[in-house]
Amino acid sequence: MSDDDDFALYSDARQRRIKAVAWVVILSLILVGGGATVLSLLFG
Repeated sequence: MSDDDDFALYSDARQRRIKAVAWVVILSLILVGGGATVLSLLFG
């Protein structure tokens, strides 16, 4: 079924985009919310 192949290719590109967006969100939260507070919450 070609639908599965198309979805696999789309999913791969989508995963990369989601990962990039996630990093941007994490970095912006650290910058906006104060690095020390966010890091202490993340790493205990």
